[in-house]
Amino acid sequence: MSFKKKFLLSALALAFSATTFNATAALSRNPVDNIFYATSADPLGLDPALIDDFDAGNIIGNIYEGLVQIKPDNSAVIPQLAKSWTISEDGLTYTFKLRDDVMFHDGSKFNAEAVKINIDRQMPEVATPKMSYAGLVYGDVEKVTVIDEYTVEIKLLKSSTPFLRNIAMQFAAPIVSPKALQEFNNNVNEHPVGTGPYKFLAWDKGQQVVLTRFEEYYGEKAKTQNLIFRTIPETSSRVIALNNGEIDMAFGIDANVIKEVRLAGNLISNKDGLNTNYMALNCDERANMATLDKEVRHAISMSINMKELVSSLYDGYATQANSFLPSFIPGYSADVKYPEYNPKKAKEIFEAKGVKTLKMITYSGARQYNPIGGQVLAEAVQAYLAQVGVKASVEVYDWATYRNKLLTDKFDIAFIGWNGDNGDADNFLSLFASDDPINNNSFWINQEYINTIQEGMQVPDGDKRNELYKKAEMILAEETPIIPISHANQIAAYRPNLKDVTFHSIGLFFFKDAYKTN
Repeated sequence: MSFKKKFLLSALALAFSATTFNATAALSRNPVDNIFYATSADPLGLDPALIDDFDAGNIIGNIYEGLVQIKPDNSAVIPQLAKSWTISEDGLTYTFKLRDDVMFHDGSKFNAEAVKINIDRQMPEVATPKMSYAGLVYGDVEKVTVIDEYTVEIKLLKSSTPFLRNIAMQFAAPIVSPKALQEFNNNVNEHPVGTGPYKFLAWDKGQQVVLTRFEEYYGEKAKTQNLIFRTIPETSSRVIALNNGEIDMAFGIDANVIKEVRLAGNLISNKDGLNTNYMALNCDERANMATLDKEVRHAISMSINMKELVSSLYDGYATQANSFLPSFIPGYSADVKYPEYNPKKAKEIFEAKGVKTLKMITYSGARQYNPIGGQVLAEAVQAYLAQVGVKASVEVYDWATYRNKLLTDKFDIAFIGWNGDNGDADNFLSLFASDDPINNNSFWINQEYINTIQEGMQVPDGDKRNELYKKAEMILAEETPIIPISHANQIAAYRPNLKDVTFHSIGLFFFKDAYKTN
């Protein structure tokens, strides 16, 4: 037996020794039957209604399915669990005809009642605060009606152009087994049960999540038996694991390690990313931080040479974000201008306002929108602020802790990002039309902005809708509750014998068709 095979088997045995059932026995001794993917952080959970992080999204996208899905190479909506649908002339009623040959991983049947239960649990009157996507996906739903076993009707309070794209997303929209929801008290974060090509096997916290092929899947079966999502926080450690053959694919790769990856004979996937890396400036009146003042927010933006920062930190693997929208999304406008680099003016404003210190908080590991990690980025901004006479502190937390700190701690500047879910401008810009601090991390409320976003939701795709989103971006830039930094390329490193991973335009990876050669 080769050293590599011995290593893999011993690592698996160690990882699963504490599980409540024999997960190791389900894994194949043949390395081609196991795909190992590594990223920097554990998922926050595995219930699509209760999570909103990329690491969870990558896993649940292989466990669950929704009524519809986004095509991998564009934002077109195509069938998934729904075979077809019709929309009433007034745009208020969507009627879905469902597949009748689908089973959940627990053996229960998928039907219209399952769809109703999944939506009803996320309606505004019952949704919990942790259901951060519930409002975005189902906020305009008035009621869900079961017409027959395989027909379901969704009636909206108002017409919504992005509705179909929203129910194609990986958060809130995927359908969970009602049997599992009942068994686990409406929370399947640790007991996910969907209809997808892979089913959940084990989660060793801080180490890995293991999925195995769902043999009763209604469509073409997954090509590889087992899918293992490993958590390796350090980028250098992920690269070593990849180059040693311990994993097959690594995400969270930055420009500094690409040469090392290629020298070892491994490959790099480098695609435009549907994401925005940005700074959130605290506009919460209750916190009463310096950034409550718009002029101070402008001065922060003027302090940073964003072109220089992006070029030096990302070495060509990210583009400067001139607005919150990536340039290829309809509604983007090159006319949007945030306060530009002007350190002299910035220093004058800080001195006039008496601002000598700022508090910054950030995350430790790499994120999809920021592969170098939050600490490196925050320290670069810290250096720019020092040049204009402002001493900025930096507090760094692991991702799960950081998400809570964004809600509970006082800060002037937080580093965060957004991964687009469906290619619609509303999916980006509606964040700041929400009073939900999980999405609107700046706690910024502007009624003109909110009204503009709400109007954009009801206007059909086209020039008029695009103009409304341009207007919204102009308001965002003028008020500056956020400062866009960059749009990261979607970079992953993988072994040359790994084939046919779906690198989806929404930034997630799907493994149903993936396989390894010997």
